[in-house]
Amino acid sequence: MVIGTDVSHSHPTGVAFVACGHQSGPGGAPRPRRREVVVNGQRVRTVDVHAHCAIPAAMALMGLQVAPHALLMSDTAGRLQAMDEQGIDVEALSINPYWYGADRDLAAELIAIQNAGLAEICAAEPQRFVAFASVALQHPELAAEQLETAVRKLGLRGVAIGGSVNGEELAAAKFHPFWAKAEELGVLVFIHPQGTKELEPSGRLKGSGLLENTIGNPLETTIALSHLIFEGTLDRFPGIKICAAHGGGYLPSYAARSDAVCLTFPERVGPLPKKKPTEYLKQLYFDSIVFTPEALRHLIAETGPGQIVMGTDYPYPWTSTSVDHILATPGLSDADRVAILGGTAMQLLGIK
Repeated sequence: MVIGTDVSHSHPTGVAFVACGHQSGPGGAPRPRRREVVVNGQRVRTVDVHAHCAIPAAMALMGLQVAPHALLMSDTAGRLQAMDEQGIDVEALSINPYWYGADRDLAAELIAIQNAGLAEICAAEPQRFVAFASVALQHPELAAEQLETAVRKLGLRGVAIGGSVNGEELAAAKFHPFWAKAEELGVLVFIHPQGTKELEPSGRLKGSGLLENTIGNPLETTIALSHLIFEGTLDRFPGIKICAAHGGGYLPSYAARSDAVCLTFPERVGPLPKKKPTEYLKQLYFDSIVFTPEALRHLIAETGPGQIVMGTDYPYPWTSTSVDHILATPGLSDADRVAILGGTAMQLLGIK
């Protein structure tokens, strides 16, 4: 499978969509009929909360380029075709942070370009795209300002951040201004891990298996969420809405151990969180990228069906059948399936 990039030249800033080569077909071939997802005879609107793109003009400020093997497109046809084939009605676009090392001035310029680019593509295809804003979280006060501008002036629907910032935990006090602004605006914060780079020098993640990603990404999410619980961030900002990528990493599968440590070693936990750690799972959201219906069934058993939203991780072919994954998950009611496929995300992202 060839990974390519779909760049919209019709917009000044340029938006790069990474797309599977066999789906993008710029040669004018007719687009296949759009898959319409149906639950119990009713058409369901589907929303993908985990879909990647890039703004080349912003990347250039950091001396970066879209991957050299990318296929440049004249419009968004390739991305829309892939969505139609998968049964995705709306994608919430996000960009993984690569700018956390930038100084304040560079970060301000980069984020302004990037958020403007995201807003442009959403305006061009308002029925198909919404977007998570980018922010320079290494400068928390600036990040709060950028978030407010992105939401109030550009119409972006949430914010995407990494699982840590230059080795600092998201629960650190310096990031309180950002969390306060996210709570004030009532927008969804999408946490996408960047891996556990601090483990790489030890060599523990070297060798076969792409462990930096396979283990490192979900591990960082697990660490980030655990700190937000135990350091009191979720208590301090009870109104924040967080969606954790990749099913929340390992935390939902083993969250009861976090409850147990409060009982077994209370003197080493303190201050104890206001609630049992597992109860915080009920106020977090998780995407559905856990690969099997049984894994999704277990995630839902731990968190509740109302906390799950669909994600594809497009264009990375981890799971290209996210709709079928949800439809095949046992034990769900029709209402549960409708909510996970798109209903919950529509509420969180303000999609009418």
